[in-house]
Amino acid sequence: MIKLSAVIITFNEERNIARCIDSLSGLAEEILVVDSFSTDKTREICQEKGAKVIQNKFEGHIQQKNFALQQANNEWVLSLDADEALSDELKKSITVILQSPTQKGYRFNRLTNYCGKWVRFCGWYPDTKLRLVNRHYACWKGINPHDRLELTDGSSVEFLQGDLLHYSYYTKEDHYKQIEYFGRIAANEAFKNGKRVNFSTLLGKVIAQFIKSYFLKLGIFDGLTGLKISYRSAYATYRKYQMLSQLK
Repeated sequence: MIKLSAVIITFNEERNIARCIDSLSGLAEEILVVDSFSTDKTREICQEKGAKVIQNKFEGHIQQKNFALQQANNEWVLSLDADEALSDELKKSITVILQSPTQKGYRFNRLTNYCGKWVRFCGWYPDTKLRLVNRHYACWKGINPHDRLELTDGSSVEFLQGDLLHYSYYTKEDHYKQIEYFGRIAANEAFKNGKRVNFSTLLGKVIAQFIKSYFLKLGIFDGLTGLKISYRSAYATYRKYQMLSQLK
């Protein structure tokens, strides 16, 4: 089987990192964690689990993930976030494909757990991600904080069965905290790119986000969880554009 490096970026992920690393057991020959100077027990947990830890200053999600990709020792790399873990089915699919890869990249669905509930709608599933790649033909792109892994030569990718399990938020407070964090990054990026917003645009985007999440993306079928996600997604849109307007 081809040797695989798993790369993970972290900052204060003591709550999640053990689960992520454990899901890679028996699959990844190298587990590399790029940590942006955590102040909790993240680094100690990684080392106890046998992962290699490199500390690197955080300058953006895209920059940090590209740095991690470049540090891997093996040609084939599986890129994960600390709050993700492989399902048993996905782990088996990756094991099979590593016997003899026919593509330069492989994608699979991500299933998100929100405050203890698995989310099947709201536009959150299937959340297909390219994460298994030949690192010589891949890099992270996008606009922070919305990163995406792409093949640099435009090659086609193959779909693998099984879900990447994403443990997003444990409480509503976690979600609101992330809204503020990502909103600030997104607003700054938008401002640098010359985007501006007025009240009517802000209001329209907030309403459109709720309609999209709850009705068009069928969040209504996720019950109360779908309603909460749709409302908070609309609020996240409001905060991002409110922050952008304040930058003027």
